[in-house]
Order: sequence, then C-alpha cells, then structure tokens
Amino acid sequence: MGIVFAQFKLDYKIMKKNILLLCILFFSHHQFSQSKENCFANLSIFAEYAKVKNFKAAYQPWLELKNQCPDLNSAIYVLGERMLKSFINSSTNTTKSQYQQDLVNLYDEWLHYFPKSKSGENETGKILAIKAETMLDYNLASDSEIVKIYDEAFSKDPQSFKSPKGLYNYFKLYFRMYKSGNKDVSLEKVFDKYEELTEKFEYEMGVYTSKLDLILNKEENSTPLSSIEIRNKKVYEVNIVACDTYLNNLDAIIAQESTCENLIPLYRKNFDSFKSDAVWLNRAASRMDSKDCSDDPLFVELVEALHELNPSANSAYYLGLLNDKKGDSKLAIEYYNESVDLETDNLKKAKTLYKIALKFKKSGQFSSSRTYANKALKFQPSMGKAYLLIGNLYASSANDCGTSQFEKRSIYWLALKEANKAASVDPSVRKLADKTAKSYEARAPSKTDIFSEAMGGKIISFNCWIGKSVTVPSLN
Repeated sequence: MGIVFAQFKLDYKIMKKNILLLCILFFSHHQFSQSKENCFANLSIFAEYAKVKNFKAAYQPWLELKNQCPDLNSAIYVLGERMLKSFINSSTNTTKSQYQQDLVNLYDEWLHYFPKSKSGENETGKILAIKAETMLDYNLASDSEIVKIYDEAFSKDPQSFKSPKGLYNYFKLYFRMYKSGNKDVSLEKVFDKYEELTEKFEYEMGVYTSKLDLILNKEENSTPLSSIEIRNKKVYEVNIVACDTYLNNLDAIIAQESTCENLIPLYRKNFDSFKSDAVWLNRAASRMDSKDCSDDPLFVELVEALHELNPSANSAYYLGLLNDKKGDSKLAIEYYNESVDLETDNLKKAKTLYKIALKFKKSGQFSSSRTYANKALKFQPSMGKAYLLIGNLYASSANDCGTSQFEKRSIYWLALKEANKAASVDPSVRKLADKTAKSYEARAPSKTDIFSEAMGGKIISFNCWIGKSVTVPSLN
C-alpha cells in the first residue's frame, strides 16, 4: 500500500510539472504571438505614414518596430533612412547631430539584418557606399575615414556598388587625399585607383548598353515594346547618361596629373617590376595611348611585352597602332582586324572598330572609316558616336562631292540623317547630336533654294566615295 501511495505521489508531481510547463509554453507563445502582431501593426502604421512623408507620425511606431523586431522587413531601413534624412534636413543643430548618428547606426543595422535583397543578391557594397555618401554629404567624418568605407564596399562587394555618383565621390576623395599630401596615397596609387574605377564605370555602362541594344533591335525590326520594356529603356538611358557624365568628371579630375610628363617616368620606373603583369601592362599602354604618349619608345616596349605575354585584342590593336605610326598601313590593318577577331565581347569589338574608324578618318581614308564605323554599329546599335562620325565624314566631303552648289550642300541632308539617328539611339551623345543636327540642317538647301532651283522631290546621286543618293524634300 505504501509503495502504491509513493508511486501516486510521484505521478502527481510529474503531472504538476507538465501542467506548469504547458502553462509556461502557452503563455510564452501567447506573448510571442502578441509581440509579433504588434510588430506587424507598427510596420503597417509606419509604412503608411512614411510613404506619404508624414515622418512625425511614423517615428514612434518605427522606433518600437526597430527595437522589437529589427529583422522583420527591410522597409525599416529603406524608409527609415528617408525619414531620418528628412529630420536632419529640417532640424536645428541641437537635434541634428543625434539624428545624424542615428542614421549612421541605421546603416550598420541594415548591413547586419538585411545584407541581401529580397531576391537573395548581396547588397553589402551598395549599403556601405550609401553610408559613405551620407557621411560625406553631412560632413560626418574625414576623407580618409570615408574612403575606408568606400574601400570596404569596393573590395567586399563591387557587384552591388554601382552608383555612378558614389564611384565618382570615391575617386574624388581619394584624389583629394593625394593632393593634401597624405603619405598613404602616392601618384602611382592614384593612377591604379583611376584605372580600377574607370573599368568599373565601363563595365556598368556595358551592362546598360547591352540591355538597351536588345530593345533598339526590337524597335529596328518594328517589334512592339511592352510597357515594361518602354520603362526599362528610360531607366537604361538615364543610367548610361549618369555613368558617362561622372566618368567624364573622373577624367577631368586626373587630367592635370595624367600627362606624358608624369606617366612616362612612372611607367618606366615600374616596367621591370611589372613586365610580367598583363593587367598592369594593358593599363599602362591604354593610358599612354589615350594621352597621346604612344610616340615614346616605352610604349613600344609595353606593347611588345603585352603581346608576348598574352596575345589579346588589346595588344593586337596597339601593334596596329605602332605600324600605323611607322606608315605600314597594310600591316596595321592586319593587326586591327586581328584585334577584332580576338575580342569576344561585342561591346569591346564595337569600341575597337570605332577606334579603327577614327584612325582612318584621321588619315583621310573616309570610305574605310565609314566601313569600320558601320561594323561597330552591328555590334553596338546604340553607339551614337559612330553615327556622328559617319555624319561628320559626309559633312567634311561637301566641297568634294556634287557638281553644283546645290548638290554640294545637299550632302548635309545625309549628315543630318546620321546625327538624328545618333540622338535617337544614344542618350550619352543626345545633346551633342541635336546640336550637330541643327548645324547640318542650317547648311543644307533651304525651302527658298529648293523652290528657286526647282529641285523639290528630285533625287541627287553622289558619285564620289559616298556612293549614296538623297531625295530633295518636296514643297507640296
């Protein structure tokens, strides 16, 4: 009997413990559910207020949301950033510094809880770059401190660090450190950073250009665009213009330092150390070519070392350039064509073909120049500068083609067509193309000329190298 009673007491104690445990679990779950419900409610309230920029009402639910459920939704940080920036811009000095510190902390928390996008792509570089830009805008740190953040963004995740303004500011601060005498930033490092960021700009422009070319090909084939494609076309154009603008600003910053007087001694000093480094050789040769330093014997050494180490599209192009300078046009063309054949990237093919077209124009071989410009356009339909080059070739031949003054001036209609095409396909040259088109239109025969010569609707053929015809506008 005593044993039975003892067993009963033991079972009773176990049952009490289980009931207590169940109560605790129920209560905890209830609290957790209630807390989660509060978080979702605060998220909804905060988001609604933030979207209509009623940040004063959005602040308290945001604060509770961030403290209780910081990993609930990335809107906490995306919309929170907008809210804090609004507070900073409208605050007095007393509260401004606190909001600024809150904003810096927000980026760190954003990185911790949402380093990836909803689609799973890494956004570390993007967030760090935004943080650096904010610190620059509000003067919250020294140039070197901000550059460290940009360095981290560029080294950890260059893929998502694609803001044209951010990339430009990165170099601007780096260059400013060099000019201020910072011992950690030499002229050589400035050139290295310039090359890295230039390549990044060109890569991003290439991505947008390739996407834009696909849309332009559909338009060329009269295929209707979807509403998404129409919207995307505008996005690609805006980004191409931004990249082009900031890349030009980058070039302007380094222009005074990137001279033959600076480049040649620097590359000469480092040549023996880097003559087995294809990346260094290619960058050095590219810089010397772009700055017209290719007459120096060092350029020959760079090119020969590059081609021997790693025969490539670039090295073949530079060998073509060298033979061009020697006057061996036949061998130069062979190397130029080899350069195009070796290149696998369509945009780089187009770039090389355009360079060749420019070389032919410079030497007065207009027909060959047009041929290579048209080849470039096959690989990159959005290359507006190729259309502008062809238009310029026509305009430059006005005095050499046609038998009468009217016919000579009619060539400007051909040039006008090319300029208009450039403006329609390439946002980066649109302003220049529109200005050029107006210039060509002004030089072409006027309505009065057409009337007095009785040429309306007639076809004029050009038997010079142009080999094209134009229909005179009808006055009817």
